[in-house]
Amino acid sequence: MRILEEASILQRLGNRVTVCTYNRGRDIPGLDIRRTAAIPWRTDYEVGSSRHKVAFDALLAWKSLAVALPTRPDIIHGHLHEGALIGSLVGKVVGAPLVFDFQGSMTAEMVDHRFLDPQGKLYRPLRWLEERIVQLPKAIITSSHHAAELLQKEFSCPGSKITAISDCVNADFFAPARSAAAVSELGAALGIPAEREVVVYLGLLAQWQGTDLLLQAAAELLLRRPNVHFLIMGFPSVEIYQGLAQNLGVADHVTFTGKIPYEQAPSYLGIGDVAVAPKMSTTEGSGKLLNYMAMGLPTVAFDVPVSREYLGDLGIYAQPGDTSSLALALETALDRKDASQALGLALRERVIQRHSWSVAGESILEVYDRVSA
Repeated sequence: MRILEEASILQRLGNRVTVCTYNRGRDIPGLDIRRTAAIPWRTDYEVGSSRHKVAFDALLAWKSLAVALPTRPDIIHGHLHEGALIGSLVGKVVGAPLVFDFQGSMTAEMVDHRFLDPQGKLYRPLRWLEERIVQLPKAIITSSHHAAELLQKEFSCPGSKITAISDCVNADFFAPARSAAAVSELGAALGIPAEREVVVYLGLLAQWQGTDLLLQAAAELLLRRPNVHFLIMGFPSVEIYQGLAQNLGVADHVTFTGKIPYEQAPSYLGIGDVAVAPKMSTTEGSGKLLNYMAMGLPTVAFDVPVSREYLGDLGIYAQPGDTSSLALALETALDRKDASQALGLALRERVIQRHSWSVAGESILEVYDRVSA
């Protein structure tokens, strides 16, 4: 979503944007997307860390160079560490400065994903590689102030090189539902009983996203409050989590939609009474919070720095990793309807004031101007 919205606002501000990315995905009208070739032994790929990314990134480097040589870009804007590494190589060939869009620590993310053992043999070489990558760009954009502090404290990056441009949201697109009839119709189509209170989640389904913890908290909450329904939207591993819901005895109170098209996300979120974000990472961003806020949804999240940065004192917080605390926070949000609705309205006002893409786009252009000087 961040890449899509950044590209869109930069185009609206008069720039020509070309996106180089992996083979699979959905093209967006009006956006110039160049995709890599597929690799024959891996036509599908999972979200997150994977050994197959080495081959994908080699293809992405080749595609990026093939696109950059004839177009001669003024700026290379690399997302994530692989994007920064590839962008640095391409930038040296075509003479364009690199801007690195930093979303969190690469090695910390691999540890969160259970892909890397912090005590294993690969950890130190990969940490060394990460330390080298963050020194390559002329400027770094972070998605949170917490990430900017992380770069300075753990990777010795000078503050003058870093600009915090938080994730933003299109608050005209993500807005409270205008038609109660449409909300009821969609809820009925999803098989959600009309009398149930609905907790919504939109994002990736994975252990490091807290999906397991959310379902465990749901099981605990439903023992006390059986009139609640959980609408869980996202992918991958839908079948795995459907099985977990079945084992926990909550399958009748949980609806899994699988992948939701971006254009339909506001309609689905509009079904919710409360939103939840059980992610526990202390380094990665959590852009889904901004979608919840723009929808005017009272939001429950684990009490981690990034959640605090977005929600401030308007969030309803649970102790990180504690399913009982998460269940209690959800119950509190559902019990105090008037107070929760007021929080939701305040969150929408906060996101409009602090997380506008029009302001963020101008900030990105200032970074571009600085590195091009």
